[in-house]
Amino acid sequence: MTDRSRSLTEPVEVQELRDEPFEPEVVSSDVVYKGWVWDVRSDRVAYGDGEIIREYVDHTGAVAVLALDDDGRVLLIQQYRHPIRHRDWELPAGLLDIEGEDPMVAAQRELAEEADLVARDWQLLVSTWTTPGGNSELIRIYLATGIEAAPAAYAREDEEADIRVEWVPLSDAVDAVLEGRLRNGILSLGLLAAERRLRD
Repeated sequence: MTDRSRSLTEPVEVQELRDEPFEPEVVSSDVVYKGWVWDVRSDRVAYGDGEIIREYVDHTGAVAVLALDDDGRVLLIQQYRHPIRHRDWELPAGLLDIEGEDPMVAAQRELAEEADLVARDWQLLVSTWTTPGGNSELIRIYLATGIEAAPAAYAREDEEADIRVEWVPLSDAVDAVLEGRLRNGILSLGLLAAERRLRD
């Protein structure tokens, strides 16, 4: 048996399973497209015995909010997303586009702006790189409880102007994900993480 075949068939004991930082030398880095919201960057990277070129969306990062009420219902919002030509169900979310802003403060701001709500209790639920092969976005999803109406309604525009807001039992929303009826990745991760958190 070769070393390679053994590594594919035998279990490997890992003390703590986690992603590992790795930073090869970036020989050059250029903005090849300057966007309205984010840029596309092309990096030439020293890798192994040669070099590779990788182009990706240089993302600011983002936050999302899984708001859960006292009846075990989760807040879902629906809005138009042009790249997929769908009005998909999502969690309230937004970019980290204010320099130096604490991510939890950004999450609180997004809940107020997109759903006219505030929450008493906040905790980090889970974080994820959304598409590590194509962009640098890291999104943090916060669990918000103790939900109340915000002091004032927020004036929304563009795609946010006709946001639809619904409170859905958490178990129903998880079922919709697992049955393929809801396909937003951030929503899916947040729902599954919340269900596990509450079950434990």
